[in-house]
Amino acid sequence: MFERFGEFDSADEINATAEGLLKEGDTESLYILAEENGLDREEAEDYINGDVTELTNALMAAYGKLDIENAELKLKEIMEDWLTYIRVECSENPKMAAAVRRKGKSLKGCIGAMMAWSFKHQIPIEKEIIKEAGVNAGRVTMGIPGNGTAKKIIQEYYLGKQG
Repeated sequence: MFERFGEFDSADEINATAEGLLKEGDTESLYILAEENGLDREEAEDYINGDVTELTNALMAAYGKLDIENAELKLKEIMEDWLTYIRVECSENPKMAAAVRRKGKSLKGCIGAMMAWSFKHQIPIEKEIIKEAGVNAGRVTMGIPGNGTAKKIIQEYYLGKQG
């Protein structure tokens, strides 16, 4: 992840690097830059051909980073849902899209914050539900944040308390 160019802090940093590569005529490195940042080859081609003036924007850069991180993490089930919540937050809030792209913030860190909340907020499950589930245990607890709580955790992780 981010092997050649390193982790960028913003879409602006990616675009500045892309501009330099384009001026040098180094299109191969521009394709690598796009790939490392989760951008499609077609987006790089559009930039190279002059069809667009920037390689990326804040939302594309955030989605790209999330895609690259998820390729490494291979999230499943509820964690995939949490990733979707993050994507929705990015699409609805430009500050969130910019924050997701920041160095030091990661999908792994955000999922970790959700897991920490989950463990701290486990609640006992009613015996009748345990029985219906076919579980043979004296006590079962579970703690998964609902949509509203998940949104708060995501905002606090990426944006801090200001949300």
